[in-house]
Formats: sequence, structure tokens, C-alpha cells
Amino acid sequence: MSSTSHGATPYYFVPSPSSYPALAAAGLFFMALGAGQWINGVAWGEYSLYAGLLILLAVLFKWFGAAISESEGGSYSRKVDLSFRWSMSWFIFSEVMFFGAFFTALWWMRVHSVPALGSLENSLLWPDFKAAWPSAVAGATASPAGIVEPFQTMTPFWLPTINTALLLSSGVTLTIAHHALQVGNRGRTIAFMWMTVLLGLVFLFVQGYEYAHAYSDLNLKLTSGAYGSTFFMLTGFHGFHVFIGMLMLLFITLRLGKGHFTPQKHFGFEGAAWYWHFVDVVWLGLYILVYWL
Repeated sequence: MSSTSHGATPYYFVPSPSSYPALAAAGLFFMALGAGQWINGVAWGEYSLYAGLLILLAVLFKWFGAAISESEGGSYSRKVDLSFRWSMSWFIFSEVMFFGAFFTALWWMRVHSVPALGSLENSLLWPDFKAAWPSAVAGATASPAGIVEPFQTMTPFWLPTINTALLLSSGVTLTIAHHALQVGNRGRTIAFMWMTVLLGLVFLFVQGYEYAHAYSDLNLKLTSGAYGSTFFMLTGFHGFHVFIGMLMLLFITLRLGKGHFTPQKHFGFEGAAWYWHFVDVVWLGLYILVYWL
């Protein structure tokens, strides 16, 4: 039910029919269509991509605003809160599987694909092939013809290590903010939330500088063999997740400034915090497997 006769919180809130899902799907459709056409050199693909992105952002802004109004209006009961928790849990699980696929691809290339290409059988086809990881020179992995330009690999010092310190620090400040919210200290909560948002933003700037360094100084690109493709796919998608998580925390902080959330009811805060801690854990895996090993 969507309301009760006495104005109390309903057992389970069912929103009115909405056009938001269809509009969001339309935005995603035009984004995917535009991206595919743009990559293939079609002129209008770029405009389709940007139009779809604008549609999606506008829909999400309105949709999330409606959900916030429903929450602050007392429409969400404990049952709805429980459904949100399950939804966020399954969403994070899907993200675990997403990154798990990329980590598995990295492991498969290093442990199986590259050694197999360097076997005695394949040496008859590619006598100059060197089954070494990472591929630091042309022909070291999948380019016996020398079509991959020589490049240097990314080491953990110092930009990745700085970013590791930034993310771990952001996890600490976020936890402090959470505990402050639980005891009703809103001022302390907001202060440490702004610190967390700032640390996430600095992480993104450092990663952008790292990419510029990789391209200009190391000649490390997405086309730099298996190493380059996995490096940029893993770190790039993680950076995108940091950006999304930073936006979550930013809007939660703005809501805190408006007086939203109480020590007893603040799952919006908790959901964003779960996501941010997940991003931290993924980065630790990246830091060890991509930069160190």
C-alpha cells in the first residue's frame, strides 16, 4: 500500500507508476548506440552518446530526488529498509563478480596463456617469442613481429602507493563519520565526510597524473599488449567506481547538511559506506596483483 488511513508509516510502500525506468532505459540505449557508432567512425554517434548521457543523468537526478522525498516523508518502513539492504548487498556482489572476471583474466594470461604461447609447439610458429610477464619490450609476450612499441611497466612507487594511502585514509575518515552519526554528533559526521570526499577526489587527480605519466614517459598505452590492456581496464574501471562512490558520498554529505538521517535511520549513509569500503578492498587487490606482482 502507498498510504494508510491514519497517516502512519505503511507496512510496505509501493510507489505510483513512474516513467523513470523507461526513460533511464532510453538514455542507456542512446548511449550504447552512440558509443558503437562513434567507435566505427559515424559522425552522429558522438551526439547520440552525449544525449543519452544527459537523459540518464536527468532521470537519475529526478528519480533519486523522489526517493529522498519519500524517505523523508516517512513512507519507508523497516520492511522497505530491509529490502534496500538486500538490494545494495546484491549490487555489490555483482560488482565483485565484475572485478572478479578481470582479475581472473589477468591470472589466466599470466599463468596459462603466456606460458602456453611459449611452449615448444608454438615455438615453431613464433621462434622469437618470449613467454615473459610483464611485457616490457616489443615481442616479449604477444608481439613477435614487433608491432607493440617498447614500453616500461608501472611500478608501485610512488603514485600507486600514494593512492593506496589516500584510499585507506578515506576508509578511516568514513568510519569515524559513521560512528559520529550513530551517536548523534552531526557536526563531526559532516566534517569527516567532507574529508572522505576530498580524499576520493585527490585519488582521482593522482590517477589522472599517473595515466599522463604512463602515456608520455613510459609509452604505456591500452595497445601495449596484454599488459597494457589489463592494466588500463582494471585501473580504469576501478577509477570509474571511485568516481561513482565519491559522488555518492558527496550527495550523502549534502543531505547531512540538510538534516537528513538520524542515529536510528540512515541506510542511505550506510549503503554509500558499504560501496566505498568495497572500492577500497578492490584497490588493495589491484595494488598487489597489478603493481607489485
